[in-house]
Amino acid sequence: MTDDPGKPLRKPPRQVTPAYLQRAALAYLERYASSAENLRRVLRRKVDKRCRLRGEDPAGFQEMIDEVVAKSLRSGLIDDTRYAEARVATLRRRGGSARAIQAKLSAKGVDRTAIAAALEGEDGDEEQAARAFARRRKLGPFRPGERAPYRDKDLAAMARAGFRFAVARDVIDMDPDDDPDA
Repeated sequence: MTDDPGKPLRKPPRQVTPAYLQRAALAYLERYASSAENLRRVLRRKVDKRCRLRGEDPAGFQEMIDEVVAKSLRSGLIDDTRYAEARVATLRRRGGSARAIQAKLSAKGVDRTAIAAALEGEDGDEEQAARAFARRRKLGPFRPGERAPYRDKDLAAMARAGFRFAVARDVIDMDPDDDPDA
């Protein structure tokens, strides 16, 4: 609603209802895998936006959000353990270090025990992930042309990605013909 003569008047959005929140959760979960805490954040943002446009207090809708998340957990639409295992497998294939994976899953609201269990049970190891990262970024043995002048830069890139120095050094210094993943 605006008094600006240049802009048309808009009706405020409808009030937040449990049915709206359930539809929003289902629409989100159709497109994305999610943890329980991440779904809670998404729904909270939707409620905050709608309440801001309506001039209401969003604090009163927290119980509705919690009920929708609990219903999604009960029905099996979200499962933090399964979500963590799937994300660990995907991030490992892309060359994610254990530290980077922990940080990403923590940011999505997955608890530490589920993260540790998923990292413990995954097939790939840290060195295999480091090789995948180096291959994707064309570091060390995967660098075309002369590699020696770029050794320190490549080690630094591996360190920023969360790999331990010993693992990074082994991957950067390995012979390109010794790649077991090739």
